[in-house]
Amino acid sequence: MKTQVLYKSRTGNTEKLAKAIFEAIPGQCKDITPLDGQTDYDMGDVYFIGFWTDRGSASVEVLDYLGSLQGKKIALFGTCGMGNNPEYYRKIEENIKVFIEDDNEYLGAYLCQGKMPISVRDKYSRMKNAENEKMVNAMIRNFDMAMLHPDNEDLQGAKSFVKEIYERLEREAQDDE
Repeated sequence: MKTQVLYKSRTGNTEKLAKAIFEAIPGQCKDITPLDGQTDYDMGDVYFIGFWTDRGSASVEVLDYLGSLQGKKIALFGTCGMGNNPEYYRKIEENIKVFIEDDNEYLGAYLCQGKMPISVRDKYSRMKNAENEKMVNAMIRNFDMAMLHPDNEDLQGAKSFVKEIYERLEREAQDDE
């Protein structure tokens, strides 16, 4: 089973996850490549598609590529600045997986927090006023917490995600025999 790890990374966070996922994929028949807008990557059977989050979705390159895949097994992974918020992560997953065509098998998603550019913190500081101080302070705290992510726990979570997927695929293959 050939596996492709394709990702779009803006600040290096998603690339870190991609490398952890690549390491966790069993066997030698695998490849890892940044998504750069082309659509003719080596074809695989299983795809791990990585993205950074912007306004609750992925970049156009990722969404376009997802829409081009036919008859594949697809797992998503990504990073976002928002802290550990499973409900927000589910919304991101839902926003992105709608771009996966129905003839593919969707395998799930792994998301974690990722650090943001310092310009984001500067923007938060500039927008603070008496009316929104509490909310903006919470955003700045989240930003500061994100500076350490993805951390080792996040990378281990990504590897566990891969392990669970391959265990499930192996069970399905045995059931088909």
